[in-house]
Amino acid sequence: MLLEPLDLIVFVGYCMLIIGMGLFVSREKKGHVKNSSDYFLASKALPWWAVGASLIASNISAEQFIGMSGSGFAMGLAISTYEWMAAATLLVVAIFFLPVYFKKGIYTMPGFLLDRYDTRVRTTMAIFWLLLYVFVNLTSVLYLGALSLNTILDVPMIWGIVGLAAFAMLYSIYGGLKAVAWTDVVQVVFLVAGGLATTYIALQMVGSGDAWEGLSLLRKEVPGHFTMIFSKGEMMIPDGSGGVKDAYLDLPGISVLVGGMWITNLSYWGFNQYITQRALAAKSLDEAQKGMIFAGFLKLLMPLIVVIPGIAAFVIVENGIDLSFMESMKDPATSIIKSDRAYPTLLQLLPVGLKGLAFAALTAAIVSSLASMANSTSTIFTMDIYNKYIGKGASETKQVKVGRITALVAFGLASLVAPALGALDQAFQFIQEYTGFISPGVFAIFFFGVFWKKTTSNAALVGAALSIPLSIVLKIAFPGLPFIDRMGVVFLILATLMIIISLVEGKGKDHPNSIDINKELFKTSTSFKIGAVLIAGITAALYIVFW
Repeated sequence: MLLEPLDLIVFVGYCMLIIGMGLFVSREKKGHVKNSSDYFLASKALPWWAVGASLIASNISAEQFIGMSGSGFAMGLAISTYEWMAAATLLVVAIFFLPVYFKKGIYTMPGFLLDRYDTRVRTTMAIFWLLLYVFVNLTSVLYLGALSLNTILDVPMIWGIVGLAAFAMLYSIYGGLKAVAWTDVVQVVFLVAGGLATTYIALQMVGSGDAWEGLSLLRKEVPGHFTMIFSKGEMMIPDGSGGVKDAYLDLPGISVLVGGMWITNLSYWGFNQYITQRALAAKSLDEAQKGMIFAGFLKLLMPLIVVIPGIAAFVIVENGIDLSFMESMKDPATSIIKSDRAYPTLLQLLPVGLKGLAFAALTAAIVSSLASMANSTSTIFTMDIYNKYIGKGASETKQVKVGRITALVAFGLASLVAPALGALDQAFQFIQEYTGFISPGVFAIFFFGVFWKKTTSNAALVGAALSIPLSIVLKIAFPGLPFIDRMGVVFLILATLMIIISLVEGKGKDHPNSIDINKELFKTSTSFKIGAVLIAGITAALYIVFW
């Protein structure tokens, strides 16, 4: 065991704080029985700072701490484009989509599709999302979290998976979104503080005790790791099996700015249940939009916490600064250096006390995301599957019970599948690619559903149904096509089909469920406008500096 008694005290204290707080905020006033609004939307009472903190805690998980650090180790700062473009994407979602969601008063994303289209579209997408959350999102976070426990504490993978699932279930299944969102406020403090501590120590190691010197040395030692836009053949990275592949396949040049990256970002931040659910639980639209601004500023900070440590680990290995570090980077089964082992290995370098804090930060990121994903899975199943097809007219108490059982089943299935991800070198790219099978369809049906009144239900159904098959066909037919570009191609095909079907079927008329869009709907507060300008300016400056 690599944690000293003080580290364990810090870590156990964190665990008790989160569980205790989760159970405390889950209490209901005497005589009040928890209803579906309480359980699934935190009684619609979250202030802006809780919305923003919960958005980041739900988003930043093992896939960022471990997966994105692993990608930082392999390809450098370019992976930060997911974070910096997310900050800009949050502005787009806050201005153009949140007002529509609040106007409709929805609980879930499939619920919006029912309101705009019909039951078929709602059910199809609900099933897709359930499969995605359980077999990609929950599964990958459990695997990466267990990988960190295995690297740091030598905990067997299976027990790490079971332990993390149990921790997240202890407070989230009982308390619902209220427990998840309010504990996220605490989680994000641990996440940022512990993450910055790890970055500082990693830079100190590179700079022979001077963190600022270490930061300047990174760019001198590995200038290729500070390129934001790749050309074909510019950088070769590990493929996970001892060979290499072109980094362009993961981040294809200018496409990350004007192509498929927007599809994956908008699909995630604008139409993803476990993200939008936090905004929908806000006290008001203005509070939700301010929460998005807060989250946007935190996203700009994230590469310093999750990418720079990965680059520092690469320099440590490349320059042979620490041989024991290099050994820890190797997969025990294959002796191949694994990019995703960079962050857990760095945690071992921290001094007593800080190691416990950093480990708590990593665990905070993992369990908050697990809790969020499971809660959203239960929300979609209960509201869009159970209430519609299985338990019509179910009482509020029954709906809450079904939600809890669903979350429990989701954790069980993900725990069974998670060990199968052990063959990957960069799990973050696995998540992005396979989420990208559904993203083009999601983006198409929401975008046209909000902004084009002529979009018909059958057109949306075609967009939903063909997204995965088209992605699979293109992946097989054009294996050299970067998955981000593939998403763009699939979207263009789906958009063309949806436009043709809508025009032929609707004969030029507006769909009866179309949304009335006007300028008044998109008005924002002065504080939001100031925050938006700052985020846009900082994002543009970062790309100019690191182009």
